[in-house]
Order: sequence, then C-alpha cells, then structure tokens
Amino acid sequence: MDDGVYVGNAGRDAALDRGWLLGHFRDAGDPRHSEDVEVKWGVHPRGDRRRQWVRGERRTALLVLVSGRFRVELPDRDVVLEQQGDYVVWGRGTDHSWVAEEESVVLTVRWPSVPGYSVPDGRTSRSESRSA
Repeated sequence: MDDGVYVGNAGRDAALDRGWLLGHFRDAGDPRHSEDVEVKWGVHPRGDRRRQWVRGERRTALLVLVSGRFRVELPDRDVVLEQQGDYVVWGRGTDHSWVAEEESVVLTVRWPSVPGYSVPDGRTSRSESRSA
C-alpha cells in the first residue's frame, strides 16, 4: 500500500469489516478512504434483515444484486431484486430497510460518505456508519 494502491478481494475484505470496502471510516492514508463514496460487498444469509429502518437519509444509494433474492423496503413500496444485475437507486430523504429473502450478495454504493447510520448489533467494527 506504500504506492497508494490497494489490491484485495471483496469477499475476504468484506468479512473483516461488516462488508464495507471503501468510505470515510478507513484510515486517511488508506487508498480506500473516501468522504465522497462508500462501497459495500454485502453477503447476507437467508432471512438476514436490517435491525431498524434508516430514517432521515442524507445519502443517495445504489444497490446491485450479485446473487440471491433481496428485498429493499421503502416507505411506499418494496422492491425485490431477483435477477443478477437488478438494482435500485434512491435519493436523500428516502427512509429504507431491507431483508434477504434468499442467501444474497449485494453491492452497495452510497454517496457522500457520512457517519451516523449504524445500528448497534453486538458486533464490533471500526465505524459507527457501516450498515446498509
């Protein structure tokens, strides 16, 4: 990492930090540090769900289904991602939650990268903002 380049594996790196690969929560000298964007490689067992809704969202988010079946819950409707490549985007101010209807892998991109959205779940991590 001395040259400003980081090479990794999403599956291995994600397992170390609740899925989060890139964002404000990385050390400033880490090439994966960004206050502009966050990226998560989310591996979710069947039935996994967000412990509570995100309210007062200040970010825009893109979720892309890599595998499985994944439901995003929005205030007025649910969106089911069921084919590889299905995706949903929502903007600032859109409350949301999610549930993995089948074992799923989901790539999440959010911007900007801001703290304050984590749900305490008993697992430890370096940041208060690494939840989907």
